[in-house]
Amino acid sequence: MKFAIVVQGAPYSHEASLSALHFVKAVLDAGHEIYRVFFYHDGIYNASDLIVPPQDETDIRAEWLSLSETHKVELITCIASSLRRGLLNKAEAERYERNAANLNTAFEISGLGQLIDAGLAADRTVTFAA
Repeated sequence: MKFAIVVQGAPYSHEASLSALHFVKAVLDAGHEIYRVFFYHDGIYNASDLIVPPQDETDIRAEWLSLSETHKVELITCIASSLRRGLLNKAEAERYERNAANLNTAFEISGLGQLIDAGLAADRTVTFAA
């Protein structure tokens, strides 16, 4: 079975992100496929290179990065949500004349078309929201 995942919660404000991460790992361990993970609303904060959790907490961003690298899972952040919340890749930082980019390069900024595509391509779409 092929899953599309939508994460709408910030990594340390709500359980949505960690729950999504555990779900994705369970899906992959069961032999299923993750088509795409789409980070929407406050979920985009999972992609920030500026998050530094305390040493005794799970580094949720690092877990997403590891999952993406190990299983080739596509990680997409919504461009509108990202821009509103100040999460920029290098191209968007240059486009809007900002002096820094803070989106981890394992994540891609894209539009809602990627979410629609994921919903159409997957057998199931599962949303984790705050």
